[in-house]
Amino acid sequence: MKSDAERIEEFAGWVEGAMRARGYDIDSPRGGGRTKLAEDAGVHRAAVTRLLQRQSMPDLDTMRGLARALGVPVRDVLIRSGKLAEEDLPQTPAPSPAAAPTGGAALSAEQAAVALGIPEHLRAAFVQITEQLRVGGAGAPAQRETDGRAGH
Repeated sequence: MKSDAERIEEFAGWVEGAMRARGYDIDSPRGGGRTKLAEDAGVHRAAVTRLLQRQSMPDLDTMRGLARALGVPVRDVLIRSGKLAEEDLPQTPAPSPAAAPTGGAALSAEQAAVALGIPEHLRAAFVQITEQLRVGGAGAPAQRETDGRAGH
């Protein structure tokens, strides 16, 4: 069984990797990555600093915010932190294409990543890009409608 210090060390290292992958500058002294992450996560900068300095494990609300800001499922954050084990939060299997109902609910970006076999270390980037495409695509029809009305 890992000590608290080992768990914090491992989790903080994982968070740092996720931060770098998302473009947070945590390597230069005045990069502002910690502050930006805290803002994006909606948590106090001190909570991020304590974690990255390996002083303490964040509370559940902070973990939720970190997950949102880093584009990773809360499930992954809880498991990586050692708060819960994978057995505590079984992953819902992605539906097979044959089993998916026609016109049914769309897969989330995370579900699509799992179904496509995207490696875990690349899922945050996949989810981010997919969400950007989804949101961008959703805005296009509204723009065309507005343009169409202006011409009448």
